[in-house]
Formats: sequence, structure tokens, C-alpha cells
Amino acid sequence: MYKKTALTAALAAASLVPLAQAQAADYAIDTDGQHAFVQFKISHLGFSYILGSFEEFDGGFSYDPENPGASSAHLDVEVDSLTTNHAERDKHILSDDFLDVAEYPTASFASTDFEPTGDGEGVLTGDLTLHGETQTIEMPVTLLGEGDDPWGNYRAGFEGSTTLILSDYGIDMSQFPESMHELELYVTFEGIRQ
Repeated sequence: MYKKTALTAALAAASLVPLAQAQAADYAIDTDGQHAFVQFKISHLGFSYILGSFEEFDGGFSYDPENPGASSAHLDVEVDSLTTNHAERDKHILSDDFLDVAEYPTASFASTDFEPTGDGEGVLTGDLTLHGETQTIEMPVTLLGEGDDPWGNYRAGFEGSTTLILSDYGIDMSQFPESMHELELYVTFEGIRQ
């Protein structure tokens, strides 16, 4: 009797899950093929910009075009893979003056919500941990495309950007002009359906 009741309850619960959500596909971000980028842009004293990227990261996402509200994403970044194409500057950024990579070697993002705003567009909300501090951020994202690739895989690709206020993450920029107190974070990636 107990087994029958438990089975009935399980089936009833499963029927409450939307079919589209149950069919959401998981994708692994294609870092091996270098089809993913985590980049940033920050003012240099108000005169120009410093452009940089993190070269080592991994993650994935879940996406179903029939039920985009159920989408999710996660990403882990090796902070010491930062490059701005200037070795001495990179060393300074990674020091305890800024990112303190010895104390905080990784950064991570885990989504908590996705709100569709149009066809192939939406706002991804989640927790970003950087420099030992976790803040909730919102990132507008756009589907770039999806479909079969020439090697027998199915891919989907997205891009998104948001602005980070560095003091929110315990990074002291008070000695610099206000234009340097925030940076633009840009991500773009292809995922391979698993």
C-alpha cells in the first residue's frame, strides 16, 4: 500500500512539471575550441580604456527555447588567467592592491533567475563572487544562434554584458578618478548540448 501511494504521489508531482522544463537541454561551454570569452573594459584615468580578458574558465548552461524562463547558467573563472597584454600591469592588477589572486584565486557566477524580455533576449540574474565578495547582478543576454554544427554536435551561443562597481567587491579604487570605479564585463560563449 505504501509503495503504491508513494508511486502515485511521485507521478502526480511529475505531472506538475511543465513538459518543456523537463526537456530543457544542458550545454557545456566550449572552452576547448576557444569559442567562449570573458572580457572586461575599464577606463584608464579617463583618457582611454584598458581591455582585458580571463583566459581560463569553465561552466555550462541549461536552455530550452520553448521555455526560456527555466534557463540557468554557471561559470567558474581562474583569476590568475587575467591578461591585459601588459605583464607588469597584469601583475599589479592580480596583487593585493586589487584582485589579490593569492587570497582569492577563483571567481564564480551562478544564476538564480532568468526573465525573458523578447524573442531570444532576457535578463539573467545571479550571484557573482569576486575578491571574496558575493553580489547579485543582472545581465541582459541575447541568443546569438543555435543549431547543428559540422561535427555532429548541437550548439547554442549567447552574449551578455553588465557593469560592476568595484567597491561592491571590496576593491578600493578611491585613489583613482571616478571613471575607474566601475568596469564593463562582457561574456560570449557557445555551448555544446550534452
